[in-house]
Amino acid sequence: MAVPQTSRQIRKMRRDWERRARENARHYVVTGQEEWSDDEFIQSGRVTLEEEILNDLTNVCQGKDPKEMKVLEIGCGAGRVTRAFAEYFGEVYAVDISREMARQARRMTAGLPNVHVFRNNGMDLSSVRRRWWHRFGLGPRLQLDFAFSFMVFQHIPSRDVIESYVRETGRLLRPGGLFKFQVQGSSQVEPEPEETWVGAPFTEADARAMAERCGFEMRYQFGAGDQYYWLWFFKK
Repeated sequence: MAVPQTSRQIRKMRRDWERRARENARHYVVTGQEEWSDDEFIQSGRVTLEEEILNDLTNVCQGKDPKEMKVLEIGCGAGRVTRAFAEYFGEVYAVDISREMARQARRMTAGLPNVHVFRNNGMDLSSVRRRWWHRFGLGPRLQLDFAFSFMVFQHIPSRDVIESYVRETGRLLRPGGLFKFQVQGSSQVEPEPEETWVGAPFTEADARAMAERCGFEMRYQFGAGDQYYWLWFFKK
């Protein structure tokens, strides 16, 4: 990994997403509208829950009661999906690189005690691990049942950063647990190293190789060649 370049990219991502969050957080999270009411934004998260979770319960829950599950959302933005997850799952951890996005996500999930939102460093899940350690000290290690990321990695220009997230997620998932996420799959895009809107593209071969390196089985995939390339990584 080219550490200096990766560090520069992360700093640039942090600055850019902080600026976007302060300009119009909800628009940059879901660009279909310039302005979103609270009700519209909350409902859009519930639509994602229905389309990506409730339609895939066999893989997501694997027979577990959702209310007994600990789940993670990477790139929570202003909290639209985080809130929907909190209404369905037992315990929700969510991270975002932007301090302002995390603040808005906490506002969106206010009154839901099963949600834990953190600003992270843009590359790993150390903030989640620290929260668990402070909560339980030397008690049991946090073990997640499911992890999710949507419309996040498609903006990250570095495969090293994306792979770092995948590897970190594998450290926290229980054996057999699913990380369902979406990457940029279009080979037509050529992201610039300093760009933070168009992410690094993945082919099916790229995705399978990353799964293998990070200790996952890539059991399913959908949308190869498109912007919304979905991957189902099950921890070995």
